[in-house]
Amino acid sequence: MVRPSQSFITGAIQRMADNSSSTDAHRSPARIAFCITELDPGGAERALVELVTRLDRGRFSPVVYCLGPRPVSNPTSLVDQLEAAGVAVHCFDARRFYHSPRLARQLARQMRKDRPELVQTFLFHANVIGAWAARRAGVPHVVTGIRVAERRAHWHLRFARWTDRYVDRHVCVSTGVRDFSRVVGRLPAEKLLVVPNAVDVERYASVGPADRKLLDTAPDTKLIACIGRLDRQKGIDWLLEVMRDVERRDSKWELLLVGDGPEQESLQRQARQLGLARVHFLSFRRDVPEILATCDLVVLPSRWEGMPNVVLEAMAAGRAVVATDVEGVGELLASDGLEQVVSPHDPRRFAEQIMRLLGDESLRNSLGVANQARAREHFSFAATVSAYERIYGELLGRD
Repeated sequence: MVRPSQSFITGAIQRMADNSSSTDAHRSPARIAFCITELDPGGAERALVELVTRLDRGRFSPVVYCLGPRPVSNPTSLVDQLEAAGVAVHCFDARRFYHSPRLARQLARQMRKDRPELVQTFLFHANVIGAWAARRAGVPHVVTGIRVAERRAHWHLRFARWTDRYVDRHVCVSTGVRDFSRVVGRLPAEKLLVVPNAVDVERYASVGPADRKLLDTAPDTKLIACIGRLDRQKGIDWLLEVMRDVERRDSKWELLLVGDGPEQESLQRQARQLGLARVHFLSFRRDVPEILATCDLVVLPSRWEGMPNVVLEAMAAGRAVVATDVEGVGELLASDGLEQVVSPHDPRRFAEQIMRLLGDESLRNSLGVANQARAREHFSFAATVSAYERIYGELLGRD
C-alpha cells in the first residue's frame, strides 16, 4: 500500500481550507425576519429599528413584520426609517387579539415567501403569534424578545409557556426580567439570555434646551420631567400624591408629564383635586431630548418595568434621576453620592429624594455626569447589536 506523502496531505488540507474560506466569503447573508406588535413610536419599537438598521448587512439580511396597521408616514415614522435603510416592512393590519388565528396564517404565508432562517420577535403578541407562525412556516429558529416583567395580565405568561416549545432563546432586557421570566413565568433558565437596552448618548448630550415659553413654564422654577405612557404601570397616580407632599415644602418646581394613555383624564382630574397647579400634561412629544436638556430632574415612579428607556435617555442627557426599584432600574443607575433608586412602596422616601436633589444643584450635576459616563460605557448600541449578532450567529452556525 502506497502512503501519501506529508506534502500531499498538507497540500490537500490547505486546498480544503481555501475552499472553505471561499465558500464563507461568498455565502449570502442570513435572512432574518423581525416581528413586532406595532411600529408606533415607543421604547421597544425604537429598539427594534435601531437593531435592524445597525445589523451587519454582510452577515444578515433583515425584513420586518408589523402585526398592526401601518403607521401614518411622517418625518419621525419608524416605518419610513426602516424603508429608507433598505429594509422591507410588511404590516398586517391586525387590531384585536381575536384576529390571531387569521393573522398567524397570513404571517406564515409571508414567511414561506421570504424564507427566513431565523425569526426574532419583540413584545408579547408578536412573541406568541410570531413563534406560532414560524412553526407553521417551517422556520428553523425563533428568538423572542421579553421587554417587561408582566405583572398585570398573567394569561400572557401562560401563552409564553405554551409557545416556548417553538423557541430557541428568549432575550430579556434585564436580569430582573430574566429572573421574573424564570421564577414567575416558569420559562426554562437555559433559554433565557440578557441583552440590555441601549442609547445614543451623543444624540442626547448634544441637543440644546427646549424653549420654556413653549412648555408654558415659568423661567425661574426647577423642572421635573416624568416621561412615559399614562398607564397604571407607570405609577403617575401615586407620583401626584408625592408631589403634593413636595409642594408643602417647596413651591419653586413644575412637573412635566410627557406622554399620553388611557389614564390621562383621570390623572388630570386627580391633579385638580389635589390642587396641583404646577403639573403640566404635555401629551406625546417628539422633542424629548430637548425636554431632557431643559429639565433639572427626571423621575420614574413605575410599579413594574423591563429596562426603562427613559432612564437610559435621562442618563445620556446627563440628568439625575429618582426612580422606583423596579426591573432594570438598579442595573442602569450609578449611585455615586446619593441612592437614586427608591422602593415603590415608600412614597415618603421618594418625596425626600426629590426634595434633596431639587435643593442641591452640585449634587444633581455630579450625579448627571456619573449617569452619562455610565450610559456611554455600558449601554452603547454597538455592544447591544454585537450581542444580538452573536446569538444569531451561534444559532445559525455562522460564528
